[in-house]
Amino acid sequence: MSATRVLVLNSGSSSVKYQLLDMRDSSRLAVGLVERIGEEASRLRHTPLSGGGETREWTGPIADHEAALKAVSAELAKDGLGLDSPELAAIGHRVVHGGKHFTEPTVIDDAVLAEIERLIPVAPLHNPANLTGIRTARQLRPDLPQVAVFDTAFHTTMPESAARYAIDVETADRHRIRRYGFHGTSHAYVSRATARLLGKAPEDMNVIVLHLGNGASASAVRGGRCVDTSMGLTPLEGLVMGTRSGDMDPAVIFHLARVGGMSIEEIDTLLNKKSGLIGLCGDNDMREIRRRIDEGDERAQLAFDIYIHRLKKYIGAYYAVLGTVDAVAFTAGVGENAAPVREAAMAGLEQLGLLVDAELNAVRADEPRLISPAGARVAVAVVPTDEELEIATQTYALVEENA
Repeated sequence: MSATRVLVLNSGSSSVKYQLLDMRDSSRLAVGLVERIGEEASRLRHTPLSGGGETREWTGPIADHEAALKAVSAELAKDGLGLDSPELAAIGHRVVHGGKHFTEPTVIDDAVLAEIERLIPVAPLHNPANLTGIRTARQLRPDLPQVAVFDTAFHTTMPESAARYAIDVETADRHRIRRYGFHGTSHAYVSRATARLLGKAPEDMNVIVLHLGNGASASAVRGGRCVDTSMGLTPLEGLVMGTRSGDMDPAVIFHLARVGGMSIEEIDTLLNKKSGLIGLCGDNDMREIRRRIDEGDERAQLAFDIYIHRLKKYIGAYYAVLGTVDAVAFTAGVGENAAPVREAAMAGLEQLGLLVDAELNAVRADEPRLISPAGARVAVAVVPTDEELEIATQTYALVEENA
């Protein structure tokens, strides 16, 4: 294929993140962000990475996603990288929810769009924005392959024993209630990158991946296939997160409604936006929490302890699910940068073969690296995630296959 560039779009309700990559060497040609779409003070930040260009930023009204993508195209064109370039092979779109139907990257047509739209009830915050980005990009380049890469796809290999909730089967099926999982592109990328770091094939490894950012999730990956993950029907289930509660007795919701007099909308806001670390101590930035701990703040210490306790429970649970573990990989903002989190998560798990070398753990680097001591039974690694590269790789492979 002569065209080797892929534009990756991640469309939010009022934002568009984008990266342009050359798949000959997986290099980034440009990155950027449009935010506050629909406001008078919309902002576009664009950084060309080929040729040493400087970041350009401007503020002004951007009415909708169509205007946003046209502005992105104009910025790319200034660097000779516009959407009309014959070197652009495809546009890859991040789509949060693919349900059971989409198990791999998919070329977008009207039927695919209709199915993504049918999934809106289980992803009301994300799929509508993803759809808007897709429709806009198709209008601008109707001749170009557009590919959807789903956050949920990597987790569709979970067995029914892991994916099903223990509720009435007919009710669950009628309303598509099951555990879908999220952050799938990150878990896929990191599990494979961990195998490369250890010089092994993904199919020969069992890995526990810990994606710890403001949103956080864990996965158990056996032989390159996900067999369990911590997020469920929505991204609310699982680990303690920046603003989300994670696992909780469902009866808390009934109690808040009956005794607390709270509406469903108020409870939704509480659990998704006012819980987790920010609910426990008023901060959802791990750096600030650690600073407060160093100053003797008890609320910050308790929040950290709860965060670590939940994390350890999932590490232990997924160790049991996998039976044997070759590696534990930390990734995303907290996982990659917060050495105290990694140290605390591994503390006391020596009998499982999990140890962290203090000096290696303290090193900051942009490359995948081991932080376990030489000879450790289980490798503990820090592996920077690259969801955009994963989306571009899957998009380009599919387009090449269909060429």
